[in-house]
Amino acid sequence: MSAAVTIYPLGGLGEIGMNCMGLSCDGSLVMVDCGLMFPEDYLFGVDVVIPRFDFILARKEQLKAIVLTHGHEDHIGALPWLLPYVDAPIYGSPFTLALVAKKLEEHDLLKHADLRPVQKNERVEIGPFAFNFFQVCHSIVHSYGLGIETPAGRIVHTGDFKIDRYPLDGHQTDLDAFRGFAEPGVLCMMSDSTNVEREGFALTEMEIKQSLGEIFRKATGRIVVTLFSSHIQRMQEIFDLAHDTGKRVAVSGRSLATNIELARDLGYLRMPAGVWADMDELPAMPLDKSVLLVTGSQGEPLSALSRLATGEHRQLRVHPGDLVLMSSRFIPGNIRAIHKLIDKLYRQGAEVLYERVQGIHASGHAHQEELAIMLDTVRPKFFIPVHGEYRHLVKHRRLALEHGVAPERAIIIEDGQPITFLGEGGIRLEDPILVEQVYVDGKGVGDVGQSVLKERQLLAGEGMVVVMLVLDDKTGEVMIGPNLISKGFVFEQQYSHVLEDAKCVILDTIDSVPPGNTDKLKERIRSSLRRFFRKVLERDPVVVPVVISL
Repeated sequence: MSAAVTIYPLGGLGEIGMNCMGLSCDGSLVMVDCGLMFPEDYLFGVDVVIPRFDFILARKEQLKAIVLTHGHEDHIGALPWLLPYVDAPIYGSPFTLALVAKKLEEHDLLKHADLRPVQKNERVEIGPFAFNFFQVCHSIVHSYGLGIETPAGRIVHTGDFKIDRYPLDGHQTDLDAFRGFAEPGVLCMMSDSTNVEREGFALTEMEIKQSLGEIFRKATGRIVVTLFSSHIQRMQEIFDLAHDTGKRVAVSGRSLATNIELARDLGYLRMPAGVWADMDELPAMPLDKSVLLVTGSQGEPLSALSRLATGEHRQLRVHPGDLVLMSSRFIPGNIRAIHKLIDKLYRQGAEVLYERVQGIHASGHAHQEELAIMLDTVRPKFFIPVHGEYRHLVKHRRLALEHGVAPERAIIIEDGQPITFLGEGGIRLEDPILVEQVYVDGKGVGDVGQSVLKERQLLAGEGMVVVMLVLDDKTGEVMIGPNLISKGFVFEQQYSHVLEDAKCVILDTIDSVPPGNTDKLKERIRSSLRRFFRKVLERDPVVVPVVISL
């Protein structure tokens, strides 16, 4: 009788980001990806969001390996918060592990990491599993889909992928490898759902390069390009087009420079002769012969492009006639910041092209037709959509039904809902496990909860008023104060009359409380001031009374 295999989704099912999954059989556990998610606007002060690892840590003796599909942050970014507590090798492509190594080095964890690079089509046995690594096309080089041999049957995890119909430099999804693995029959396929709402095919990199090439040939001024710092293939296109049109490329931004160096060392990026320019060479170069490759595609405030747009870059400034190409997707939480950045660039005299107005970016995630091709290639018995918000999972399930998966075998699960494959076609939904988003704020991990966030939201929305007061402990007589300090509430000079009236409210409150009961006085001051401000200004700031008795 075949052994049961259980899938434990820890992140990435019900949201885009934080991809993390456990695969368990016969007392052995393997993790697939370990990603983070960047915070939404309402998560004030939070740096990143990571999965809760309690399930993994409770079974760390069973953990045999961590297998990575590719090097994007939503697949590798949470490793620094897990690795100090577990001892397991990490498998991934050479470029993925190079990015991991840089990340771990920043956290002083590299010397303890066991990084094991694998090549495409390699097969690695890990406990009761055998992992086959298949090349897929994505917006980062050396991405893998997984063919997993388990005692219960074969499982396919597509990873993030698209099917480029006209691949450049061999960056393609190896459908033949998936087809060959699936020939004996696939028990279950888990597939990327991000772009299931988009019909047809994603733009190909050949189409993007043609569009960029036309722009490079027609440009009469300097070209500024911003993109994701991991998109090595797009960078290669930029360097090739610059060389073909007699231009040179300079780079501003640490993450770009680091990844370019990594990609060159590993042989994934060719630098045509004479195309590279140092930043100090730019002043002497004709504007129409220079290309700037800069960070800041998501409107990050300290990025090179943001500093350029505000005139705060130490070495560069925007020239009238500069053409800025934003060759990347606008991540939903960053759209407002990106639009503000575009406006600032226009104020400086630049022209800006981006995905909605020009075909200069192609998604790395499969559209409907590509997802259908993968379904028809693998022909799984069971289907689980992954990597998407809940509506994406629902729509991907519908697509699977149209391509032959039986309704009872197309299953939507979310984070924390394990599913067990029993072999012989049987499945079982297990009891849910504890999963939640863990907020990382500086060195604090998980110490920012809903109560702290609520306070931060109140402070951001209404501001704060601090009341300073010194009383005689025996008589209750006011010795110093009351003084009011407004932070993010009102402009003190403009509303000085309101703050003076608030002091009268405080004095009246003091008279209503017996001397010596400081805690009761603080609470009375807090409630009376909130009522007063709501009545007078229709605002409800955080009121912090500081009462000292002497």
